[in-house]
Amino acid sequence: MKHLSTLCLLITLLVNIAFAQTAPKPYGVLPAERQLKWHETEMYSLIHFTPTTFENKEWGYGDADPTIFNPTDFDADQIINAAKDGGMRGIILVAKHHDGFCLWPTKTTEYNISKSPWRNGKGDMVREFEQACRKAEMKFGIYCSPWDRNNAAYGTPDYLPIYREQLRELYTNYGDIFMSWHDGANGGDGYYGGTNEARKIDNTIYYDWNNTWNGITRKLQPNATIFSDIGPDVRWVGNEKGFAAETHWATFTPKPLTGATAVPGNVNTETSSIGTQNGTYWIPAECDVPLRPGWFYHPEQDGKEKDANYLVDLYFKSVGRGACLDLGLSPTPEGKLHENDVRILKEFKEKITYTFSKNLTQKATISAGNSRNGFPVKNLTDNNRYSYWATSDNITATEIIVDFTKVTSFNIIQLRENIKLGQRINQVNVAAWIDNKWQPVAEVGSVGANRLIKLEKPIDSSKVKISLVAPVSITLSELSIY
Repeated sequence: MKHLSTLCLLITLLVNIAFAQTAPKPYGVLPAERQLKWHETEMYSLIHFTPTTFENKEWGYGDADPTIFNPTDFDADQIINAAKDGGMRGIILVAKHHDGFCLWPTKTTEYNISKSPWRNGKGDMVREFEQACRKAEMKFGIYCSPWDRNNAAYGTPDYLPIYREQLRELYTNYGDIFMSWHDGANGGDGYYGGTNEARKIDNTIYYDWNNTWNGITRKLQPNATIFSDIGPDVRWVGNEKGFAAETHWATFTPKPLTGATAVPGNVNTETSSIGTQNGTYWIPAECDVPLRPGWFYHPEQDGKEKDANYLVDLYFKSVGRGACLDLGLSPTPEGKLHENDVRILKEFKEKITYTFSKNLTQKATISAGNSRNGFPVKNLTDNNRYSYWATSDNITATEIIVDFTKVTSFNIIQLRENIKLGQRINQVNVAAWIDNKWQPVAEVGSVGANRLIKLEKPIDSSKVKISLVAPVSITLSELSIY
């Protein structure tokens, strides 16, 4: 009897092996682990708060007296919790903007927070923001501007070691960061130690980005994504309006402006917004936009903030197109977010939560034209972005049908690919069963980490058909309808 039982187990094992299919092969370039974590973040905030706030300017010249930086009611917890209440999962602190003022007591320059009266010259604002993030379980990131309009050495070979040392201080003294943020602004008018002149640099070589990033960022913060105009981990979407192109590829082959080198500051904005299908690198786009008209707080802009409905629209056009949304927040001179900003953030989160509160696919019957053995359609509704339904290798076009069993009203379809296997799908057609026939209601050209298809008006239908096309077998991790 014992031998018979063993034989049955062996036969069952052999049958399973015979009918099992291996997982689909990855397609194209793939995201690194740090990039997967970035995709999962979806929304975060960039915080601008320097002497420029107290000058009521948008860009500081580098000549502001450090003594003007003295917030009377600074509350990092209030700022971070307001961001969290708005659905943000992390913040990036501008530790140094172009004006050169450092929000930590750096050893690299006298132009830093220790020369201000705040906390009697003993303060460290980077530390307070970092600790507030840890307390709120929010991710913490840092932006240290490479352009420094205060430093007398800027534009000379002596400046790069100073800048790199600032990065080393920030990367080693404030714990793990999720993002090292950089932009393409560099060179121009500045104070530069009192010279008050314009200094131009060759941004293709001056910062020696490859050695700066590989020798410092990657070494000291290996889990941090690096953002700049063209990557290497996350690219600028090409505008400061907060949205990506309708078709958005996380894969990217940098295409610089005519005659320029593919470095920060020389980005081709149209290419960056769309990306590159089957591109050379995995470099998805960040959609950055300030909540207010400017990146810094200006009292005359009170009442001119983007409202919650506007932010919801941006969410669909950024996160809903496979990118991430970076929402700029700007504390007042007192050191808190304005009550208008706090209210709008809260309303935005409430609207997003309500919109996605009832997933209609959870009680529907889902079938597919083809399913790879071991990768069934039930994986589409398990709320796991890395478990997935897949087709056989020879099936590159198929349909999924969602049957509600009764007429149901909806206007949002959400799709996710398992991007660990690459971005594969290049055509999606959605049809609804109306008047006893399939009628087309939407069409998009990419999916990626997340795709939200918002219909112009609600549809009443008992069934939805989603047709998918890819150059290889299809791998879809989530299908939701709201």
